[in-house]
Amino acid sequence: MLIDSAIRCQKSITILSDDLIYLGGTMKTVILAGGFGTRISEESVLKPKPMVEIGGKPILWHIMKNYAHYGYTDFIICAGYKQDVIKQYFFDYYLHNADVSFDLATNSMQVLNSHAEPWNVTVVDTGLNTMTGGRIKRVQPYVGNEPFMLTYGDGVADIDLKALETFHRAHGKTVTMSSYNVGQQFGVLDVGDDGLVTGFREKQEMDGSMINIGFMVCEPGIFDVIDGDDTVLEKKPLETLAAQGQLQSRCHTGFWKCMDTVRDKNQLESLWASGKAPWKLWQD
Repeated sequence: MLIDSAIRCQKSITILSDDLIYLGGTMKTVILAGGFGTRISEESVLKPKPMVEIGGKPILWHIMKNYAHYGYTDFIICAGYKQDVIKQYFFDYYLHNADVSFDLATNSMQVLNSHAEPWNVTVVDTGLNTMTGGRIKRVQPYVGNEPFMLTYGDGVADIDLKALETFHRAHGKTVTMSSYNVGQQFGVLDVGDDGLVTGFREKQEMDGSMINIGFMVCEPGIFDVIDGDDTVLEKKPLETLAAQGQLQSRCHTGFWKCMDTVRDKNQLESLWASGKAPWKLWQD
């Protein structure tokens, strides 16, 4: 049963017991970046949607900067559509963020000063038509048998990711997802007083529009409810976990924006140009 958003948005973070060890910053972060981005086709015809730029940097970079701000610097990118663009970007990243001296007579180059990020980035071709769940399943060998962060490659937020991990560990569920109250057509969560997700379904007119915005923490058990390439994460896997009492919600009341259309992109560009982008938590 749906209840008031004020109840669902838990204000406090449960403190971990002494026998649990906080491992902030050690988790790998999986980012779904393989879709076609059909609703922003003006941009995605030449590049995958996560590579569409905000302020001269791909939105994927903005997402990674926020994770790195909280110490999560080991990334696994689930690529698909135009995956070569993502691979080339990171292949050139070191050089493009450095001062370089060229000796044309000897055809040699010297890197004088690099501003590259201290990240480890694994880009995996998870297939052209693979669904979201299937993409996650395909990177299981790179994740290993350990908890991991998971998010979408087209949304930015000012979420405290360390607090999210603490919350996840305290509740002990297979998946903790960040939820958000927004009046749009997205999959809706039925959430109990304790934040436990009891259902995951399409939005109805009477709903308060509490939606899944990604920024999840997952235990390895998530792989057990994903069948293969045709599995949509937001369907059977999350519905199954909800039915099992293994899907937890943590309500985010700050900023979140998904770049789904050109209008969304322009709004994010305006926020960035203003110098007050709410998702920019890192220091230059």
